[in-house]
Order: sequence, then C-alpha cells, then structure tokens
Amino acid sequence: MVKSIHQRLTSQGTLDARLRTDIQRLAGEHPADMVLTLLRCAPTCDRAAAMMWRAIGLSGTALENVLPILLCVMEDWPLHRMCTSDGDNEDVFALAATLVIWVVVQVPHCEEAMMNASSPLFTALLLHVVITTQQMPKEVDNFWRACQEQHPLPSKANRFAVQTMKALLICMQYEPEVMAIERKRGWDTLLCADTQHYAVGLLAREIRCVLMPLCSYVALHLLQLLSTQEPRWDLPALAFLVEVLECLDLSECGDSILEIMSRFLQSNSRERRRLALRGLVLLSKDPWMDNSHVQLLSIHLFCTVMDLVVDEGKKALERIVSQSLLPLFLHCHDENQHVAKASQETLVCAAGFLRKTHLQRALNTAQLWNLAECLLAEDRSRAAEHLRQALPYLQSPQEPLREAASRFIETAGQYLRRQQGDTWLIHKAAQVQMQDARPSCSNLED
Repeated sequence: MVKSIHQRLTSQGTLDARLRTDIQRLAGEHPADMVLTLLRCAPTCDRAAAMMWRAIGLSGTALENVLPILLCVMEDWPLHRMCTSDGDNEDVFALAATLVIWVVVQVPHCEEAMMNASSPLFTALLLHVVITTQQMPKEVDNFWRACQEQHPLPSKANRFAVQTMKALLICMQYEPEVMAIERKRGWDTLLCADTQHYAVGLLAREIRCVLMPLCSYVALHLLQLLSTQEPRWDLPALAFLVEVLECLDLSECGDSILEIMSRFLQSNSRERRRLALRGLVLLSKDPWMDNSHVQLLSIHLFCTVMDLVVDEGKKALERIVSQSLLPLFLHCHDENQHVAKASQETLVCAAGFLRKTHLQRALNTAQLWNLAECLLAEDRSRAAEHLRQALPYLQSPQEPLREAASRFIETAGQYLRRQQGDTWLIHKAAQVQMQDARPSCSNLED
C-alpha cells in the first residue's frame, strides 16, 4: 500500500484529503512498515515522498508513532537494517531519516510531537553532526550527492545536520539560544573536526540552563557510548559530558563517570586529559561522590605527571612534589587500602623524583614512620610547615588518619620546642586535640 501510494503521487503529483487520511492511518497502525518502506522507495525523499512525510507530520498521533522508528534508523550509523512485513530487509541510510526530520520539522503544528521526542532527536542529530564531520564513507557521500539533486541542500552532510538541529531547537521555541551560539560562531566551529569539541562544549553551556532535562538525556546517552566503545568522536562527547555534569544524578551514574575520567587521564591526547581533569574537579565538589575514588585518581595522576615531566620542567615541579610528601605519608594510613597503596607507591616515585635516597631507604624498610623522622630531621626549618600540613588531618573522619597526624605532630613538636617563634602552632594543635576525647590524642598537651 505504501509503495502504491508513492507511485500514485509520483504520477499525479497531488494529495487529496482521502489519500492524506490513508497515509496517516497507515503511519498510525503500521509505523515500522510505513517508515522503512517509504525510506526504501524514496531514500532521497523525492517530491512524492515529501508529500507523504508532510501528511504524517500534520497528524500528531501518526507523527508520534513514526518518530521512534526514524530515531532507530538515525542511531544506527551509517546503515540500518530492519525487516518489514513483506520480508524486505534492504539497508537504509541513517542520513535518510535525518532528511525526513528536516522535512517534517517544517510542518505547521508539529511542535507537540517534536517536543515529546526532542531529547532523543537532539542527541541523534548531535551525533550526526559529529560523525559526518569526521567519518563520511564513500557510499554515504554518494547518497548525499543524490539527495542534493532532489533538494536545495548544503554541499556537506554535517552542515545539513547542523541546519536540522537548529530547526529543531527553533521548533521547540529556543531561537534565542540558537542565535547566541550563532553570535559566538559556534555552529561554524562545530563543522571543523579540530575545533568541534570546543563548539560542543559551547553548545552544552548555552542550552543547559534552559534545557536541563534534554542535557541530562544527551549526557546519559553519551556516557553509555563512552562506556561501551572507543568511538572516534569521543572527544566531543567528553566535552559535552563535562559541561553538563551538574544536570546528572551522580548518586546513580557517578561511578561510570569516574571510570571514564580515569581512562581519559591515561590518554595520549592533551585535550582529553584536560577535560578529564575538569571533570574530576567538578565531581570532587559533589557531596554524593565517592571521595576515595576521586582521591585515588588524583594520586595516580600526580604520579603520572612526575613520570612524564621532562628534565627542564623538573625544577618547577620540585617544590610541589616536596610539599606532597607529608600528605602522601599520612594517606599511607588511609582506611581505603587502594588509597593507602597508591600513596605509598607515589611516595617512592616522589623520593626518586627529588633524588632523596635516604627517603627511598626509609620507604624500603618495614617501619614507615622512619620516613616521618627523616622528613623532620632533613630540614628542621621546615618542621613548622609540616605541622601546618598535618593540622587539618586531626579533623579527618578516619581514625587512622587522625592518629597518624597526632603522632606526627607530637614528633614535630619535639623539633619546634627549640624554635620559640613557632610554639603557637603546638598550642593550636593542642587545642584541637583537646576537643577530641580519644586517649590517643591526650598526650599532646604534655
């Protein structure tokens, strides 16, 4: 029936009310057969097919039924295969469904149906923009040339996907956001593979305040893609995800995001590592996150930086590494065994980076406390600095960290008694300790 209607419209060129009703009824009752058969009859959406798609767009019910099928085709790049009731399983170009969306979104009164499907539609179009910018197989390129013979379309498929995305946003009454991105040249930047991730980040920032549910849907979909495969378009996907982390319920998806950020920290791409670091900073501020996991990733990152830095950059990093020794030492007593192990391994790396063989020897012994004594004995003028670093750990929720900090402060106090100018730090530490009723802390007053 679909083929027959298409042939009839091809020959006579007009669509009467009765035929329009038949098309809408078929779309409502048999959406999969309708969509796939029409895409196979007229993949480039010729004049007859365009009339049929517009007829469907005029019926909210019919359009709502066919949109999930069109989305299914769009998401299966570059070719989609689904068998219809007549046994036809010929491949259909994903881009053909995008062309249909462009035709339908211009139909009057389609806003409600488009709004209901806006999140998956926007996601599919965003992926088409990214994919067609970076990956255009010859067969898809040839198909697009054939589409240009039927419609006044842009020469590049990625520009057309952007055009369709803008049309969808305007249909959803978000023209101000479209224009804001235009003023910042975001749409043009989106069409260049080298700058695409910047444009995707800009797009996310512009729409996240007014379209938070949409951003959340897009982010979760991209998160799924990043978790299950290594696509060429992972950089734009990561850029979008980082910008909209605040839209997500991290109590549900935080572990998946942390896993992805951890993977990208090991990337050879500087931009991927930068985005992963931004993501970790944002995650660390969320009260729902697994702080130990973020901490573990940070420790691993610090160790990696020391391994990768070149000789001429070591001098600038030496002070930072030196300041990290005590915190790493204290976290060797962390309740989380993964954090404790990573801290000890990073301490070894830091001692080697600073070329402090005596610290390395202390770490190789069974008594970890030898390292604390080495730190204090090495430079007594820095004892006050070490004490300042240890004070916050007295309020840690972890008892092993509190006890380690208390013991270190007691040892440091022996050095500071000879430096009257710094004795106020001992008194401050004692006052903090006195608020704690544990017996292990009471001896600091003496």
